[in-house]
Amino acid sequence: MTETFIHPSAIVEKGARLGAGVRIGPFCHVSGEAELGDGVELIGHVTVMGATTLGPGCQVFPNAVLGGPPQNFKHQGGPTTLTVGKGCVIREGVTLHRGTDTSRGKTTIGDHCLFMAYSHVAHDCDVGNHVTMANYAGLGGHAEIGDHVILSAYAAVHQFVRVGHHAFLGGFAAVVGDVIPYGMAVGDRAKLRGLNVVGMKRAGMARGELTELRRACRMLFDAQRPLAENIEAVRRAFPGSAAVADILAFLAGREKRHLTVPPRGRGLEEGDDGEAE
Repeated sequence: MTETFIHPSAIVEKGARLGAGVRIGPFCHVSGEAELGDGVELIGHVTVMGATTLGPGCQVFPNAVLGGPPQNFKHQGGPTTLTVGKGCVIREGVTLHRGTDTSRGKTTIGDHCLFMAYSHVAHDCDVGNHVTMANYAGLGGHAEIGDHVILSAYAAVHQFVRVGHHAFLGGFAAVVGDVIPYGMAVGDRAKLRGLNVVGMKRAGMARGELTELRRACRMLFDAQRPLAENIEAVRRAFPGSAAVADILAFLAGREKRHLTVPPRGRGLEEGDDGEAE
C-alpha cells in the first residue's frame, strides 16, 4: 500500500514530511519538523516531537513519545535531533529523547531494533543495529550500544557507558562500566559473568572461534597481573582472531573509563555451549 492515511483525530503539523504509505492512527501528534519514512505506522496516541526522523517501515505503538527534549539542565533549547533507522519496532510507552545542544546534539538509533514497552533511550545516545531493549530497560545520556546487544528487562546503563556488540545484559543489571563485545553482564552492580554464547552462535561464530575467545578472555581478566599486561599477552597469543581483535580495539578506546570485570577473586564462568542468553 502506497497511499498515506491520516486519521481525522490526528494532528500533523505543517512542514512534516511523510513518505509513501505512512499510516497515522487516532490521536497522534506529529511535529512540523518530523520526517516519517515510507511505510511508517503510528498505531495511535503516538507523539513525535521536534526534529525526529523515523526510517522506513518503523512501527510505533500507543503512548510512545519520540523526540522529546533532553532531560539535561545543560541543554539551552537549541536545535537537536533524534534519528531512528529502518524497520524498528517501538512498543507502548517507549521514550526516545533528542540530543543536547551542549554536547553531541543528536541521538541516533540503528536499523531493526526492538524497544519493548516502557524502555527509554536518553539524550545523545548512539544505539547500533538489531538492538533489543526489553521492558523498562533504560540508557543514560551519551551511552554507546553496539550492534546485536540485548538488554533484559529493567537493565539500566549508566551515562557515558559503552556496551560492545553482541553483549548481553541480564535482568535488573545495573551497568556502571563498559562491557566488552560478546560479554555477559549480570547483577547490581553488574559484573562480567561470561560470554554471550547463544548470541555468538546466532552470529555464526564457529565452535573453534568461540573456544579461542573464551581462552583469550580468561587470560584478559586474570587478576594475577595488571590489565595492561594481560592485553599485551592476549595480543601476542591470538594474533589471527578477529573476535579477539574486536575486544582489544574496544579496550584501546577505554582511556580511564571504568570497565565491567568479573567478580573479585573469580574468573569468567565457563558455561557450556548449551547455556541460555
